[in-house]
Amino acid sequence: MKLRDELPVDHHLASVYRYGAGFCGLVLLAFAALGFADALSPFDTAGDTIAGMTTNVALSVISTVVGLALLGGAVIGGNFASTLNIVVGGLFFLSGFAHVFVLDRPANILGFGMSNVIFSFVMGLFIATFGMYGRVSSKLSHDNPYWAARHPEQAAREKTAARPAPAGTAETAGALPAAAKPVRRGRR
Repeated sequence: MKLRDELPVDHHLASVYRYGAGFCGLVLLAFAALGFADALSPFDTAGDTIAGMTTNVALSVISTVVGLALLGGAVIGGNFASTLNIVVGGLFFLSGFAHVFVLDRPANILGFGMSNVIFSFVMGLFIATFGMYGRVSSKLSHDNPYWAARHPEQAAREKTAARPAPAGTAETAGALPAAAKPVRRGRR
């Protein structure tokens, strides 16, 4: 099963992935722009505080790259945006876990503080949720393309049952009301 083949181009879930990637990308670009506005040194571990989080030029550059990648995913849309959101959300989680261990140490080259770690977890959850919406659940509706890809036999049975029978077949002749059935006249 290939993820890129599951979602039709015009499916309503594509707009959720697109808007989620675009919104999160804009938030990251705004944070990066505020970091660049203070003209910090590239690897200052005691960076200035912006929106309650510490930052430096290196973190602003990374935020810009990730924000632009998410905006690119929003432009492309569809399964690409969904997969990108899931991957970027996972990377935010990993970044949060990694930076918990380097707080107040020289290895903290991005100048993370505890508020940055919390933001990384929250933003990672937010981005990943946009990517997994309608894609990962135990209660997907039967018209969802991801459900159909996971249950091909049952989806085929439901599709066949929902399809109208061609005119003139035995199935449609038996479905006509009694008044609409042809009447035979003549001798037996």
